[in-house]
Amino acid sequence: MTIEVFQANYCDPAHAAAVVGLLNAYASDPAGGGAPLDPEVREGLPAALAARPQAFSVLAFEGGQPVGLINCLEGFSTFACKPLVNVHDVVVLASHRGQRVAQRMFALVEQEARKRGACKLTLEVLSGNAPALRAYEREGFASYQLDPAFGSAIFLQKKL
Repeated sequence: MTIEVFQANYCDPAHAAAVVGLLNAYASDPAGGGAPLDPEVREGLPAALAARPQAFSVLAFEGGQPVGLINCLEGFSTFACKPLVNVHDVVVLASHRGQRVAQRMFALVEQEARKRGACKLTLEVLSGNAPALRAYEREGFASYQLDPAFGSAIFLQKKL
């Protein structure tokens, strides 16, 4: 079957269900934390994303079934004085991994980022997720340094 890739419409019930279902599958996987999304998150996520013009999602469907998702949030690069797009979630169902579904979704993410005038795409990945690292490197993502004396950039978080 053919994989169809398109930007999600959060107000479309089928798209909203796909975003929530795929994100819940990712959250339930050990790579995503190993626990399903809270019911209030599953209920409120589509409307919360729709209320944020800086958010967009790309879906992949095969035969009417959702198989992939990338959630993105626009930020801003002060060094470039331009928007940037953070790739926040990348999900490909286990049944479709290794079939370049992510590659097809990333092409649409990059197209949308360019349309928004973004200077770059950013993402985070767990250091032990070798398949994802390889996929992102194939798409042109790499760690970066500003000055080698200061080392490579790392991603940190502080939960509130």
